[in-house]
Amino acid sequence: MGELLFMKPYCKEVIWGGTKLKSIYGYETQGDHTGEAWVISANPDGQSVVTEGHYQGKTLKELWDEHRELFGNLEGDVFPLLIKLIDARDHLSIQVHPDDAYAYSHENGEKGKTECWYIVDCDEGADIVIGHKAQTKEELKAMIDEGRWDDLLNVIPIHKGDFFYIPAGTVHAIRKGTLILETQQNSNITYRLYDYGRLQDGKPRQLHIKQSLDVIRCPQERENTVQEAVEKDGNVSQRLVSCPLFTVDHFEVAEKMTMEQPYSFLIVDVLEGEGSVNGHPIKKGDHFIAPFGCGDLEFIGKLELITSHVS
Repeated sequence: MGELLFMKPYCKEVIWGGTKLKSIYGYETQGDHTGEAWVISANPDGQSVVTEGHYQGKTLKELWDEHRELFGNLEGDVFPLLIKLIDARDHLSIQVHPDDAYAYSHENGEKGKTECWYIVDCDEGADIVIGHKAQTKEELKAMIDEGRWDDLLNVIPIHKGDFFYIPAGTVHAIRKGTLILETQQNSNITYRLYDYGRLQDGKPRQLHIKQSLDVIRCPQERENTVQEAVEKDGNVSQRLVSCPLFTVDHFEVAEKMTMEQPYSFLIVDVLEGEGSVNGHPIKKGDHFIAPFGCGDLEFIGKLELITSHVS
């Protein structure tokens, strides 16, 4: 069986970030505004690194470029997924991402960005923005031009354990008091629509109104992708989303569980608990890739897991 690839995250300082990624998970951070831990990343803007074993010290991008057999010889120029833990001490900007076609033609051949959020934890009364209320592009442009954000934005109350699928072209924003696991396409293209008038280094952050108007879908309805949970031998599994770009599942391990790995690769995020996988100790905040052909994964312990793979 192939060894599991445990990864050290790349942590990113941002204006709206906090300290939970260090205090809760013990990640190495550079300050008190750490908003993102790129826990599984081959993106050039921030790469995760193998922490042990035969490939220790290698970046995920190096493995993708040099050892494609670990990923079932999957085709493509870039590793397809990017997994983040996000700690929002303040509101993120109101933003939208392009799809593949728009990004390819307007962003030098880059990929677009469809994503999804699992609410790991949040403050009481927390909310997020997903979607808008404009029915046409003309109405959308008028509401943006007039600054009618309260009328435009769709604000949704959230609770721990909620899940949201956010396809490209969806207006969205994580808001303060929220800790999120984000599964997304491997892309770092964000069009900022509104930023609350904040200053960074004494200047407003750049907005991308034209690009946002180009890619925002109108009208916009939220799609519920979560399937019914299934219990077997005391363990609970639930399909959160399966779209053309990725499939994401949630698991609650009571004591022991066998998980098949028939995919080109499988990403596993340990959200809660401690135990072992194939005899290797694991705990809350660990993230690893089960490579192609590694065989079944044998989990022992009380664990909460998120897995993802390409569809």
